[in-house]
Amino acid sequence: MKRLLATLLFFCSVAAFPQHNPYFVTYNSEMEEVGNLELNSVNVIGSPRGGNTFWGSQAEFEYGVRNWWSSALYLDGQTTNNESTVFAGYRLENRFKLLKKEHHINPVLYFEFAHTNEANKSLREIVGHDLEADQTEPNAITRGEVEKEIEFKLILSSNVKGWNISENFITERPLVSGDPWEFGYGFGLSRPLTFNPSQPGCRFCKENVQLGAEFYGGLGDTDDLSLRNTAHYAAPVFAWQFSPNANVRVSPGFGLNNQSHRFLLRFGLTYEINDFGRKVKKLFR
Repeated sequence: MKRLLATLLFFCSVAAFPQHNPYFVTYNSEMEEVGNLELNSVNVIGSPRGGNTFWGSQAEFEYGVRNWWSSALYLDGQTTNNESTVFAGYRLENRFKLLKKEHHINPVLYFEFAHTNEANKSLREIVGHDLEADQTEPNAITRGEVEKEIEFKLILSSNVKGWNISENFITERPLVSGDPWEFGYGFGLSRPLTFNPSQPGCRFCKENVQLGAEFYGGLGDTDDLSLRNTAHYAAPVFAWQFSPNANVRVSPGFGLNNQSHRFLLRFGLTYEINDFGRKVKKLFR
């Protein structure tokens, strides 16, 4: 089991997130192409006050089912200094594009089922009263606290004069009677350095680099719908498409209040397998 977890964490450090989305928390309206499989990884390193430095990892396998529907499986893991390495659970995600053609605002509905434990430190969204102090509890305690949750997102995305502008409205709830709905947000904007193509095969050209920023945080819950005891972050984003099938992303995030982590370093890498579905079908003919 330890070798499996170590392999998962290693994979997370060298594998992926969608090449068309430079953000780490915010989603845009782009969907995976039909039949393609992306091997994605999202990683975050944090050092909470009063706790040990951690590395949270999330490996994602995303498949384009239809032009309007993509589905994904996430595997979560983390390792914490002076503690242990933990497999934190899995998530099943589906996204549905509501409009066939591009419009000024492109809406997408997101649904996720998560079966994870409280040791999860992937921090893929900040909702409710998620605070820095939550990551200071030892793995020996949190790994045994298992939760099942559902999460919904309304994703709105626009492309204006080369800029992508995306807004996410997030709500999630543990599948336990009496627990409140929690709310959060994500907002991102980005663009390539240029839209003018260079010579074929150029890897270090401006059109392969995207720069931008995202902002995200919690909005309380149905028991306390306010900004009191919530965390908020601002993070520049950098994405480099270094090959037709792969990109790398980096984002240093900065906490905006005392309930937030002072600093979070996020990084990821993408690899896309074209026509994966067709290739698998051929194997069974």
